[in-house]
Order: sequence, then structure tokens, then C-alpha cells
Amino acid sequence: MKLSDMISSLARSAQDFEKRIEQWQNDLSDRTDELKVSASKWLDDAKKRDAEMQAQVKGYFDDASDQVKAQWSKAKADWDADVARLRAKGEEMRQSAQNMQDEEVADWAEAYAANMVAYAQQVQEEASKAVASAAEARAKVAGNQA
Repeated sequence: MKLSDMISSLARSAQDFEKRIEQWQNDLSDRTDELKVSASKWLDDAKKRDAEMQAQVKGYFDDASDQVKAQWSKAKADWDADVARLRAKGEEMRQSAQNMQDEEVADWAEAYAANMVAYAQQVQEEASKAVASAAEARAKVAGNQA
């Protein structure tokens, strides 16, 4: 799978998620339990997609030189640490939100979701730049070999 396809897949997933949120909000009062199951299934599916994506990324690095692998292993470790900190902060915030009234919890959850989407968009923008840079670098290599 091309990097651009991976980015397109991420964008489609974000759009699908936004549509699901809107649908969930519209149906929430009538179908709370059903929506919880649906959200859980969506999360499970997202985890499977993530595992598939990780396998594809691993394929790219399996073909790289040892120097490239070492540099990107360090970068990935740093990024993974950032994600772990972000998750821990989210969990800490969720714990503090448990003491709120239902309406406040809903407001908090929406604000948290909006912040995570904004963060994902920033990461997606960086990924788009990386895809463009990779395409330029590969084209340069192909041009030098011609």
C-alpha cells in the first residue's frame, strides 16, 4: 500500500468517525446501550486497522539500511513515548471527569474528542508533508538512475 493510500485511509476513517459521532448524538437518547456496543466494535475495528498499518510500515523499514532503521527506531520510540504521555493524560482527565454531572461529562467528552481530532489533524498534516517528501526523494532517485 502506498503512503498516499495510507493517508487517504486515515482521512476516510476520520470522516467516517465524524459521521458516526453525529449519528450517535442524534440517536443517543433512544439507543444508549446499542451505541455503546457499536462504539466498542468501532474501536476494535480501529485497533485491527492500526495493526494492519503497523505491519505495512514495518515492511517499509525491513527494506531500509541499518542506518535508516536506527534513526527511525529512535524517532518511533520518541513518538511512542509522546503517545503514551497523551494517553496517560487523557486517562487522568477522564478520572477527574467522573466526579462531574452528566451534562458536564458530555461537555468534557466532546471537548476532549475535539482536541484529539485537532491533534490527529496536525499529525495528518505532518504525514502529508512526509508523503510529498518521500515521493520527491523517490522521483529524484528514479531520475538519477535513468
